[in-house]
Amino acid sequence: MARISLLSLHTSPLAQPGTGDSGGMNVYVRELAAGLAHAGNDCRIFVRTDRSGLPPRTTVEPGVTVEHVPAGPVGLAKEDLVTVVDEWADAVASALDAEGGTDVLHSNYWLSGVAGHRLKHLLDRPLVSTFHTLARVKTAAGDPEPEARGRAEAAVMACSDAVLASCPAEADQLAGHYGVARSRLALVAPGVEHALFSPGPRGAARAAVAALNLGDRPVVLFVGRIQRLKGLDVAVRSLAAMKDPRTVLVVVGGPSGTDGEACRAEVDALVVEHGLADRVRFVDPRPHHELSTLYRAADAVVVPSRSESFGLVALEAAACGRPVVAADIGGLSTLVEHGRTGLLVRSRDPRDWARALDSVVGARSRNARMGRAAAGLAQGYGWDGAAHALAAVYATVTSRGPLDCAA
Repeated sequence: MARISLLSLHTSPLAQPGTGDSGGMNVYVRELAAGLAHAGNDCRIFVRTDRSGLPPRTTVEPGVTVEHVPAGPVGLAKEDLVTVVDEWADAVASALDAEGGTDVLHSNYWLSGVAGHRLKHLLDRPLVSTFHTLARVKTAAGDPEPEARGRAEAAVMACSDAVLASCPAEADQLAGHYGVARSRLALVAPGVEHALFSPGPRGAARAAVAALNLGDRPVVLFVGRIQRLKGLDVAVRSLAAMKDPRTVLVVVGGPSGTDGEACRAEVDALVVEHGLADRVRFVDPRPHHELSTLYRAADAVVVPSRSESFGLVALEAAACGRPVVAADIGGLSTLVEHGRTGLLVRSRDPRDWARALDSVVGARSRNARMGRAAAGLAQGYGWDGAAHALAAVYATVTSRGPLDCAA
């Protein structure tokens, strides 16, 4: 049994995905911890105490606990968390000392990576890092991030005993933008919970969400936090350009990040500008297990992100037997087989997206064929398999001991 310390400073796996800073990373940390625990490991997930009244420790299931570690004021904005990283890391080190130590550290996102860098030196334990998003990749895609973050990411990578990539495209980004040696890169693809996300009848799913009044209209689904990075504006403009005026766009998610509220306001303005008030349905973030019904209720799922290291929404939609129309970037290029399980779009022109969506939504036989192929592709991704691959990475780094820090 390995003692695994998962670091998730800025967001908790207990939080509702689609709200605030919670998204696919929350699902990733929670599901991987569960998979590792099922294999007999002890997983402690360390998060920052971000509100009052939280218990010091919450048991999620046997072998998985979430530990709330105070650092700085509870209401600290995400953009200011870098000021408390060292304080948080020192508190985590103290907690680990009191609990008998750890075999391996696994940081998630760059802030946790900075903490993990410090903890590696404090505890002399190997560090595995997952970044989820990369500053230099986001900047190249038109969403500028401070280069100070890019330098911090590079330093964490240079200290990590293994840097995880979710797909070959992300591995290329890590090597190309940050110079990570291939010998330090490990491919561990995320998974999907097939007991929850599986094909099902469209009609029954729509009956279960009758309040959305979808009827027999063509439905395009967008799932994700509302921020410019996710490209909801492209989805709305595409809806306006689609051929069938009955088509409905269902948006599941809430504003996130510093630009979230402004982005939602811009999307609302687009809805009014294009006369789409009766064709766009906004749905508040839903518990993860409820999303499968919304996937099944759709004819296609749209993922117009400007950058995406993996794209868990695309995988969950595929597992539910729904074609995905996605940006031809990052992990989405791996999860969507163009012309077979969905379509990839290279431009940001809404007219190109509208044509792609029309060709998937408007042809029932093609839609069903793509949906079956998508479900088949998704069968190759599971959380138990991801946990098994990750456990092998842990075994490698713990057996050889921490590598020298090259930062």
